[in-house]
Amino acid sequence: MSAAWKEYQEKNQDRFLTEMIDLLRIPSISAKSEHKEDMLRCAEAVKKSLLEAGCEKAEVMPTKGYPVVYGEKIISKDAPTVLVYGHYDVQPADPLELWHSGPFEPVIKDGKVFARGSADDKGQFYMHVKALELMSKTNTLTTNIKFLIEGEEEVGSPNLGAFVAAHKDLLKADVILISDSAMLSMENPSLDTGVRGLSYIEVEVTGANRDLHSGTYGGAVANPITILSKMIASCHDENNHITIPGFYDDVVEAGPDERALINKAPFDEASYKSELGINELWGEKGYSTYERTGIRPTLEVNGIWGGYTGEGAKTVLPSKAYAKISARLVPNQSADVITKKLIDYFTSIAPASVQVKAQLHHGGEPYMTPIDSKGYVAAAKAIEKTFGKTPIPVRGGGSIPICSILEKELGIKIVFMGFGLDNDNLHSPNEKYNIENFFKGIETIPYFHHYFAQQS
Repeated sequence: MSAAWKEYQEKNQDRFLTEMIDLLRIPSISAKSEHKEDMLRCAEAVKKSLLEAGCEKAEVMPTKGYPVVYGEKIISKDAPTVLVYGHYDVQPADPLELWHSGPFEPVIKDGKVFARGSADDKGQFYMHVKALELMSKTNTLTTNIKFLIEGEEEVGSPNLGAFVAAHKDLLKADVILISDSAMLSMENPSLDTGVRGLSYIEVEVTGANRDLHSGTYGGAVANPITILSKMIASCHDENNHITIPGFYDDVVEAGPDERALINKAPFDEASYKSELGINELWGEKGYSTYERTGIRPTLEVNGIWGGYTGEGAKTVLPSKAYAKISARLVPNQSADVITKKLIDYFTSIAPASVQVKAQLHHGGEPYMTPIDSKGYVAAAKAIEKTFGKTPIPVRGGGSIPICSILEKELGIKIVFMGFGLDNDNLHSPNEKYNIENFFKGIETIPYFHHYFAQQS
């Protein structure tokens, strides 16, 4: 079986890579309405790839937003069913001037594919498409496989919950498999035991009813940028602990055993800082870097603007200032609860010299999966088979908002089996995906199906 898989992959791997690159050329940016036709074109391309890989049925199915692509390969009503989730939409590519090459003109350099969506999530879900082809063509498929590839993950999956609720029978499965995350390194493979939740808000601070001359009015009228900066600065104390009242109330603290497992992998602080171009690390006192990016909640400013930002000088006292702020959440924090706390905090601390509005953009709940589940055990065995090492269980720092809804609606557990790396520049210019990781995923995924079928 493994010999047949290896032979087929080696024979077809150049084509696999070319096909993935063709998918990356489509600017499927769900956040920008001008890319509507690109989104629909990408959905059709995903459908075509599923049919060519061996799905007996694949279709583009409508939602109130962008469509879902569904596909299936059913070998037996008695075989276990794996539901593969992924997304074909990508983040906006801005700022374009920081890209070394066009974000939708994939470039291979130093064994990496540079393009928007290469690691998040086109390259990763496409591993599953090619793994299906590999198993179908070698007649070694041991599970039924269903695909749920959505087009709105990067904007919070606002319509997927309703779609899943309306198609429970179609999506019925025994486990959900997701590759939309990263491992510690190829030398220290890991499996995520969960992902953090998300609360994302926008804050608007208004001072005067128009922009003012900073000489005539400066010192007499509140500057919204200054006020907003002070409000944001007040969100952390000297130990980088979040000061918003009640923020940590529901946090489930990780025990010593889990913390020991998280810190089992060696951490090269010098290389970490060098790769990021920083002199010192920053974070909540009392926790390691791996803990800060996994088991602890965070609060970050994602964007801040106001006043004059064009070329040259303009001495203006701005009327408005804005910030986009997100909190990453851990069990048992609630996105709704934290969102209310954030909005209440910014509105309550506003001085009378300004007006403050705060609103929700989107959010999602944190999610954990047990390491003794059949799915996790199968994934761990698959990783050990191809990497030669037992994967380290860690918590992912990112968020996949739909996870808790998928489990609630379908009643099954999720397994995270990501092959990206933390330095893949997700959501940043020059996003990349290592070709080695892409092929390693295609090599490993069939073993997951094999071991999951054995257990079932």
